[in-house]
Amino acid sequence: MTKRGDSSLLKSSSATCSDSDDRTSKQAHDRRLAEDSKHRYSAQLRQALEFESLLKRITDKVRDSLDETQILQTTVEEVGLGLGVKRCQVVLYQLEQDTATLQYEYSESFLSLQGTVLPMSASPILYRQLLQGEHFQLGLVSPDPIQGRVTTLFCPIADEQGVLGDLRLVIDRDYVFGELELRLSQQITNQCATAIRQARLYRTSRSQVEELERLNRLKDDFLSTVSHELRSPMATMKMAIQMLEIMLPQAQMLPIHEKLGQYVQILQTECNREIELINDLLDLARLDATIQPLNQDSIALSHWIPAVAHSFELQIRAQGQVLIVDVPPNLPTIMTDESCLKRILTELLNNAYKYTPLGGTILVRVLTIGAMIHISVCNTGIMISDAELPYIFDKFYRIPNQNPWKHAGTGLGLALVKKLVQRLDGTIEVRSCTNQTQFILQFPLQGDEQATMEFPANSGT
Repeated sequence: MTKRGDSSLLKSSSATCSDSDDRTSKQAHDRRLAEDSKHRYSAQLRQALEFESLLKRITDKVRDSLDETQILQTTVEEVGLGLGVKRCQVVLYQLEQDTATLQYEYSESFLSLQGTVLPMSASPILYRQLLQGEHFQLGLVSPDPIQGRVTTLFCPIADEQGVLGDLRLVIDRDYVFGELELRLSQQITNQCATAIRQARLYRTSRSQVEELERLNRLKDDFLSTVSHELRSPMATMKMAIQMLEIMLPQAQMLPIHEKLGQYVQILQTECNREIELINDLLDLARLDATIQPLNQDSIALSHWIPAVAHSFELQIRAQGQVLIVDVPPNLPTIMTDESCLKRILTELLNNAYKYTPLGGTILVRVLTIGAMIHISVCNTGIMISDAELPYIFDKFYRIPNQNPWKHAGTGLGLALVKKLVQRLDGTIEVRSCTNQTQFILQFPLQGDEQATMEFPANSGT
């Protein structure tokens, strides 16, 4: 027979066991929830890292190319493989024709829809949302006859200038794209929009450059042809003028018509000027075409430069100018094209002679600095403004109001100088200040000559 006290003890013990079981069950449930939450967090973190890696790969490939086809085809392949979708497609819009073309595609199946032209009017609601910059996903109620039962994510490719097309992710089951996938798709389409704009701008710029190059070649061909065609009549005119100069004194016409000699002199001057212009144009055309090989010669600068400079001495003195040639006796010899170097120095001296006023000084100085030879032609009396300096090597450019003697010229001399200097692998620099202008030529030396002197900036005398 059980006593009442014993019964109460059994009930209490049973309740204690039940509470313990409940606590154990709850703790196990909580552990399962914590494990599930940990697994979900780990899966989300892993997916986020995978998406970040995918976006970086796409960004790197987009950044390294300006080819629209390569960029977008790479994008659909990377996204399709990275997200494991059935299809990844880029559709580009032709708003003027109200059409959308499925231009690029990655597909798991052999059936390709690439190149399909879709009339936008056939799906007005879909394209209205896309053109407003909205992204959305659409699941088909009944299976598609080609793709079967699919869910499609539509994400517009757009920037501040408008919508260029859309990216479509197609998966072959009932599926809801998650927040990470939506965010990744938006980042990818932003990259695509930037890449498309840059690629199209590059393509347009390249086409414009090619057209400008074509026009420049036509211009050069025209100048070359015209120059050649003008040479013959100019030669005939020059010969006729020379015959007039011979025949007029013989016919004893000059005392009767004193101005005849002046007219003949004008004809001679202008004829020579036109011939010089034609020759300069032909020289520039040849330099642009680089059709003439260089004739390398060994030149002893210590003797060669003074000889070239002193050939100008008579005409320089005739205009009351002073010529100074400062060339050390121990300059190294250089290997270069003598005719090109002589043309360069002659043009610079001729330029200095034209723009130096009465009493001015023209200084030619040569130094070696390191493994370079420096040749300077400096003239006093004028200063070129900073605004004019960038243009003085342009064809037909003349410095306004800087020719005290009003010498005629072709406007091509300095343009020729720059072309010739570049042809000899040299550089030319112009400096102008304190009422003087200085042209500095630099050419590489073939030997191991080392200089101990530095080239003075803007040294006049």
